[in-house]
Amino acid sequence: MKELMTAVTENLIFVAEFLGIVAFMFALAYAYEKLTMKKSGDKGRIFSTRKVSMIGMFSAIAVILMLLEIPLFFAPGFYKLDFSEIPVLIGAFAFGPMAGVTIEFCKILLELLLKGTTTAFVGELANFIIGCSFVLPASIIYLHRKTKKTALIGSVTGTICMTIFGTAFNAIYLLPKFAQLYGMPLDAIVQMGTVVNPAIDSVTTLVIFAVAPLNIIKGASVSAVTVLIYKKLSPILKEGHKKSEVSKATKIS
Repeated sequence: MKELMTAVTENLIFVAEFLGIVAFMFALAYAYEKLTMKKSGDKGRIFSTRKVSMIGMFSAIAVILMLLEIPLFFAPGFYKLDFSEIPVLIGAFAFGPMAGVTIEFCKILLELLLKGTTTAFVGELANFIIGCSFVLPASIIYLHRKTKKTALIGSVTGTICMTIFGTAFNAIYLLPKFAQLYGMPLDAIVQMGTVVNPAIDSVTTLVIFAVAPLNIIKGASVSAVTVLIYKKLSPILKEGHKKSEVSKATKIS
């Protein structure tokens, strides 16, 4: 914990930017979900007691999966594949975009508490915001019509959004910020990519040949697993949610 607080102090401005982006993502998810609830006449709360407990469970599963990183032969060592977005996407499909963003944030927070940061928080920001760029479009599309077809359409759309946004955000912000915080030239980071792929000779080629394929693989694999297992889990999640609502209605009456 002491090391984590030291890292926060040393990178205070970036941490403030990080928290600003987190707040924006929460506001975006909240506003859209509230608007959808208003249109459908739903006057309930976004966060019920059961939903909070499920968010906690999915966050715990996500952080475990996040710790199981897989190196990729076509990318430098600081880019690794994990499947932590599976429980995030399942949670977002089951309980809405706000739940998805919350699970994504809790996952990052838990990982920081367990491991601290080795990237001056740049890696954690990347994981959060790029994960949100996948989960938010997917869950928003699914929110309007909850069928297997729209789950698939949402997942494909999320993968496309994540690939485009993740590639651009790495090139424009994350890689330059990482170089700045560590006091190293961007060329040195690019060189790490050149070692694994001679075609990588600039920031642009680094994100095209490393970041884009990583996001495509991650989005496709997470989507495939989620679409395959979500409908089997959905009745269990919905049944628990219905019982919670019935219990609440009984208490009110």
